[in-house]
Amino acid sequence: MRFRPCIDIHNGKVKQIVGGSLKDEGNQAVVNFSSEIDAAWYAGLYRRDNLTGGHIILLNSRESECFEATRNQALEALKAYPKGMQIGGGITAENAAGYLEAGASHVIVTSYVFREGKFCRENLEKLVQAVGKKHLVLDLSCRKRGDSYFIVTDRWQSFTDLCLTQEVLSDLSKYCDEFLVHGADVEGRSSGMETGLVRMLGQWNQIPVTYAGGIGSLEDLGKFCEMSGGNLDFTIGSALDLFGGNIPYDVIANYKGKC
Repeated sequence: MRFRPCIDIHNGKVKQIVGGSLKDEGNQAVVNFSSEIDAAWYAGLYRRDNLTGGHIILLNSRESECFEATRNQALEALKAYPKGMQIGGGITAENAAGYLEAGASHVIVTSYVFREGKFCRENLEKLVQAVGKKHLVLDLSCRKRGDSYFIVTDRWQSFTDLCLTQEVLSDLSKYCDEFLVHGADVEGRSSGMETGLVRMLGQWNQIPVTYAGGIGSLEDLGKFCEMSGGNLDFTIGSALDLFGGNIPYDVIANYKGKC
Protein backbone atom coordinates (compact mmCIF):
# COMPACT_ATOMS: atom_id res chain seq x y z
CA MET A 1 0.00 0.00 0.00
CA ARG A 2 1.60 3.24 -1.13
CA PHE A 3 0.73 6.78 -2.08
CA ARG A 4 0.42 7.54 -5.79
CA PRO A 5 0.51 11.29 -6.48
CA CYS A 6 -1.64 13.00 -9.10
CA ILE A 7 -1.65 15.96 -11.45
CA ASP A 8 -5.11 16.69 -12.88
CA ILE A 9 -5.12 19.26 -15.68
CA HIS A 10 -8.22 21.11 -16.90
CA ASN A 11 -8.33 24.08 -19.28
CA GLY A 12 -4.54 24.27 -19.17
CA LYS A 13 -4.27 24.49 -15.38
CA VAL A 14 -3.57 22.06 -12.54
CA LYS A 15 -6.88 21.65 -10.74
CA GLN A 16 -8.81 19.50 -8.32
CA ILE A 17 -12.45 19.13 -9.31
CA VAL A 18 -15.58 17.41 -8.08
CA GLY A 19 -15.49 14.31 -10.27
CA GLY A 20 -19.15 14.00 -11.18
CA SER A 21 -19.38 17.69 -12.14
CA LEU A 22 -17.21 17.54 -15.27
CA LYS A 23 -18.98 18.54 -18.50
CA ASP A 24 -17.49 18.79 -21.97
CA GLU A 25 -19.96 21.48 -22.99
CA GLY A 26 -18.35 24.76 -22.11
CA ASN A 27 -15.40 22.95 -20.47
CA GLN A 28 -17.21 23.19 -17.15
CA ALA A 29 -16.48 21.64 -13.76
CA VAL A 30 -17.00 22.41 -10.09
CA VAL A 31 -13.48 23.37 -9.04
CA ASN A 32 -12.12 22.76 -5.55
CA PHE A 33 -8.68 24.12 -6.33
CA SER A 34 -6.97 25.84 -9.25
CA SER A 35 -3.19 26.29 -9.12
CA GLU A 36 -1.14 29.16 -10.43
CA ILE A 37 1.82 26.76 -10.43
CA ASP A 38 2.41 24.72 -13.57
CA ALA A 39 2.25 20.94 -13.86
CA ALA A 40 6.04 20.61 -14.25
CA TRP A 41 6.52 22.02 -10.73
CA TYR A 42 4.33 19.30 -9.22
CA ALA A 43 6.11 16.62 -11.26
CA GLY A 44 9.45 17.96 -10.03
CA LEU A 45 8.22 17.78 -6.44
CA TYR A 46 7.17 14.15 -6.86
CA ARG A 47 10.54 13.38 -8.48
CA ARG A 48 12.36 15.00 -5.54
CA ASP A 49 10.40 12.84 -3.12
CA ASN A 50 10.89 9.68 -5.19
CA LEU A 51 7.14 9.11 -5.59
CA THR A 52 6.70 6.84 -8.60
CA GLY A 53 3.62 5.53 -10.39
CA GLY A 54 1.47 8.62 -10.00
CA HIS A 55 -0.87 9.77 -12.73
CA ILE A 56 -1.31 12.82 -14.92
CA ILE A 57 -4.89 13.15 -16.17
CA LEU A 58 -5.97 15.40 -19.04
CA LEU A 59 -9.53 16.39 -18.16
CA ASN A 60 -10.46 18.08 -21.44
CA SER A 61 -11.75 16.13 -24.40
CA ARG A 62 -9.61 16.05 -27.53
CA GLU A 63 -12.31 18.11 -29.27
CA SER A 64 -12.02 20.93 -26.72
CA GLU A 65 -10.36 24.22 -27.67
CA CYS A 66 -8.53 23.91 -24.32
CA PHE A 67 -7.09 20.47 -25.06
CA GLU A 68 -3.76 21.65 -26.51
CA ALA A 69 -3.08 23.89 -23.51
CA THR A 70 -3.87 20.97 -21.21
CA ARG A 71 -1.75 18.58 -23.27
CA ASN A 72 1.20 20.98 -23.30
CA GLN A 73 1.09 21.18 -19.50
CA ALA A 74 1.09 17.38 -19.34
CA LEU A 75 4.05 17.08 -21.70
CA GLU A 76 6.05 19.53 -19.59
CA ALA A 77 5.28 17.44 -16.51
CA LEU A 78 6.51 14.29 -18.28
CA LYS A 79 9.68 16.12 -19.24
CA ALA A 80 10.21 17.14 -15.61
CA TYR A 81 9.88 13.56 -14.35
CA PRO A 82 10.72 11.15 -17.18
CA LYS A 83 9.42 7.59 -16.63
CA GLY A 84 8.13 8.61 -13.20
CA MET A 85 4.45 9.13 -13.99
CA GLN A 86 1.60 7.66 -15.98
CA ILE A 87 -0.65 9.68 -18.30
CA GLY A 88 -4.30 9.40 -19.27
CA GLY A 89 -6.89 11.35 -21.24
CA GLY A 90 -7.60 10.86 -24.93
CA ILE A 91 -5.22 7.90 -25.29
CA THR A 92 -5.63 5.72 -28.39
CA ALA A 93 -3.63 3.00 -30.10
CA GLU A 94 -2.43 5.68 -32.53
CA ASN A 95 -1.03 8.16 -30.00
CA ALA A 96 -0.10 5.95 -27.02
CA ALA A 97 3.50 5.30 -28.07
CA GLY A 98 4.07 9.04 -28.46
CA TYR A 99 3.29 9.64 -24.80
CA LEU A 100 5.71 6.91 -23.77
CA GLU A 101 8.38 8.52 -25.94
CA ALA A 102 7.58 11.85 -24.24
CA GLY A 103 8.41 10.35 -20.85
CA ALA A 104 5.36 8.50 -19.50
CA SER A 105 5.97 5.15 -17.83
CA HIS A 106 2.46 3.96 -18.73
CA VAL A 107 -0.59 5.17 -20.62
CA ILE A 108 -3.96 5.11 -18.86
CA VAL A 109 -6.98 4.24 -20.99
CA THR A 110 -10.75 4.20 -20.58
CA SER A 111 -12.86 5.71 -23.34
CA TYR A 112 -10.94 4.11 -26.22
CA VAL A 113 -11.71 0.68 -24.75
CA PHE A 114 -15.32 1.45 -23.77
CA ARG A 115 -17.01 2.85 -26.87
CA GLU A 116 -20.63 4.05 -26.80
CA GLY A 117 -21.19 2.31 -23.50
CA LYS A 118 -19.82 -1.06 -24.66
CA PHE A 119 -16.57 -2.87 -23.95
CA CYS A 120 -14.46 -3.01 -27.13
CA ARG A 121 -11.96 -5.83 -26.72
CA GLU A 122 -10.64 -5.23 -30.23
CA ASN A 123 -9.43 -1.74 -29.25
CA LEU A 124 -7.86 -3.09 -26.08
CA GLU A 125 -5.95 -5.65 -28.13
CA LYS A 126 -4.79 -2.85 -30.47
CA LEU A 127 -3.40 -0.96 -27.50
CA VAL A 128 -1.52 -4.01 -26.24
CA GLN A 129 -0.03 -4.44 -29.71
CA ALA A 130 0.92 -0.74 -29.83
CA VAL A 131 2.66 -0.36 -26.45
CA GLY A 132 2.69 -3.74 -24.71
CA LYS A 133 0.85 -4.95 -21.62
CA LYS A 134 3.61 -3.68 -19.31
CA HIS A 135 2.98 -0.06 -20.32
CA LEU A 136 -0.81 -0.13 -20.07
CA VAL A 137 -3.06 0.92 -17.18
CA LEU A 138 -6.81 0.44 -17.48
CA ASP A 139 -8.89 3.13 -15.80
CA LEU A 140 -11.98 1.35 -14.47
CA SER A 141 -13.39 4.38 -12.67
CA CYS A 142 -16.99 3.80 -11.75
CA ARG A 143 -20.22 5.21 -10.34
CA LYS A 144 -22.84 3.50 -8.27
CA ARG A 145 -26.13 2.38 -9.78
CA GLY A 146 -28.33 0.47 -7.37
CA ASP A 147 -26.04 -1.76 -5.32
CA SER A 148 -23.45 -2.15 -8.10
CA TYR A 149 -20.59 -0.11 -9.53
CA PHE A 150 -20.58 0.47 -13.28
CA ILE A 151 -17.55 1.61 -15.26
CA VAL A 152 -17.94 5.18 -16.56
CA THR A 153 -16.17 6.86 -19.47
CA ASP A 154 -15.89 10.22 -21.24
CA ARG A 155 -14.40 11.89 -18.16
CA TRP A 156 -16.89 10.06 -15.89
CA GLN A 157 -19.92 11.46 -17.72
CA SER A 158 -21.19 8.30 -19.44
CA PHE A 159 -22.19 4.96 -17.92
CA THR A 160 -21.14 1.76 -19.66
CA ASP A 161 -23.06 -1.51 -19.43
CA LEU A 162 -20.15 -3.20 -17.62
CA CYS A 163 -20.49 -3.79 -13.89
CA LEU A 164 -17.13 -3.85 -12.10
CA THR A 165 -16.70 -7.23 -10.42
CA GLN A 166 -13.78 -9.43 -9.44
CA GLU A 167 -14.47 -11.58 -12.51
CA VAL A 168 -14.17 -8.52 -14.76
CA LEU A 169 -10.93 -7.51 -13.03
CA SER A 170 -9.48 -10.99 -13.61
CA ASP A 171 -10.45 -10.93 -17.28
CA LEU A 172 -9.06 -7.46 -17.98
CA SER A 173 -5.87 -8.02 -15.97
CA LYS A 174 -4.62 -10.22 -18.82
CA TYR A 175 -4.18 -7.06 -20.90
CA CYS A 176 -2.63 -4.53 -18.53
CA ASP A 177 -0.01 -3.87 -15.87
CA GLU A 178 -2.24 -2.03 -13.38
CA PHE A 179 -5.72 -0.67 -12.75
CA LEU A 180 -6.70 2.85 -11.72
CA VAL A 181 -10.15 3.15 -10.14
CA HIS A 182 -11.77 6.43 -9.17
CA GLY A 183 -14.93 6.31 -7.08
CA ALA A 184 -16.33 9.07 -9.30
CA ASP A 185 -19.36 9.86 -7.13
CA VAL A 186 -17.12 10.81 -4.19
CA GLU A 187 -14.10 12.09 -6.14
CA GLY A 188 -13.11 15.59 -5.00
CA ARG A 189 -15.56 15.70 -2.10
CA SER A 190 -13.22 14.63 0.76
CA SER A 191 -16.30 13.13 2.38
CA GLY A 192 -15.32 9.49 2.72
CA MET A 193 -14.59 6.74 0.22
CA GLU A 194 -16.79 4.23 -1.59
CA THR A 195 -16.50 1.56 1.08
CA GLY A 196 -18.10 -1.28 -0.90
CA LEU A 197 -15.82 -0.60 -3.84
CA VAL A 198 -12.70 -0.45 -1.64
CA ARG A 199 -13.55 -3.76 0.03
CA MET A 200 -14.18 -5.50 -3.29
CA LEU A 201 -10.96 -4.23 -4.87
CA GLY A 202 -8.91 -5.08 -1.79
CA GLN A 203 -10.16 -8.67 -1.77
CA TRP A 204 -9.14 -9.23 -5.40
CA ASN A 205 -5.37 -8.56 -5.07
CA GLN A 206 -3.86 -9.91 -8.32
CA ILE A 207 -2.15 -6.95 -10.02
CA PRO A 208 -1.59 -3.44 -8.60
CA VAL A 209 -4.73 -1.34 -8.17
CA THR A 210 -4.77 2.36 -7.27
CA TYR A 211 -7.94 3.74 -5.70
CA ALA A 212 -8.90 7.41 -5.75
CA GLY A 213 -11.89 9.19 -4.29
CA GLY A 214 -13.09 10.56 -0.98
CA ILE A 215 -10.10 10.08 1.31
CA GLY A 216 -10.42 13.32 3.26
CA SER A 217 -8.39 12.84 6.45
CA LEU A 218 -5.71 10.71 8.05
CA GLU A 219 -8.53 8.94 9.87
CA ASP A 220 -10.08 8.09 6.48
CA LEU A 221 -6.70 6.75 5.36
CA GLY A 222 -6.60 4.44 8.38
CA LYS A 223 -10.09 3.17 7.53
CA PHE A 224 -9.04 2.71 3.91
CA CYS A 225 -6.09 0.58 4.97
CA GLU A 226 -8.31 -1.57 7.16
CA MET A 227 -11.05 -2.01 4.54
CA SER A 228 -8.61 -2.77 1.72
CA GLY A 229 -6.46 -5.12 3.78
CA GLY A 230 -3.49 -2.98 2.76
CA ASN A 231 -3.78 -4.40 -0.77
CA LEU A 232 -4.56 -1.15 -2.62
CA ASP A 233 -2.46 1.88 -3.45
CA PHE A 234 -4.17 5.23 -3.02
CA THR A 235 -4.38 8.76 -4.33
CA ILE A 236 -5.32 11.84 -2.34
CA GLY A 237 -6.07 15.03 -4.25
CA SER A 238 -8.33 17.77 -2.92
CA ALA A 239 -7.72 16.86 0.72
CA LEU A 240 -3.94 17.46 0.48
CA ASP A 241 -2.62 20.84 1.62
CA LEU A 242 -0.76 20.82 -1.71
CA PHE A 243 -4.18 21.38 -3.31
CA GLY A 244 -5.82 23.51 -0.63
CA GLY A 245 -6.84 20.72 1.77
CA ASN A 246 -5.88 19.86 5.34
CA ILE A 247 -3.78 16.67 5.04
CA PRO A 248 -0.07 17.52 5.14
CA TYR A 249 1.61 16.47 1.89
CA ASP A 250 4.87 15.78 3.72
CA VAL A 251 3.13 13.21 5.94
CA ILE A 252 1.66 11.40 2.95
CA ALA A 253 4.85 11.64 0.87
CA ASN A 254 6.69 9.84 3.67
CA TYR A 255 3.93 7.28 4.23
CA LYS A 256 5.50 3.88 4.86
CA GLY A 257 2.59 1.76 3.75
CA LYS A 258 1.76 0.14 7.08
CA CYS A 259 -1.81 -0.18 8.33
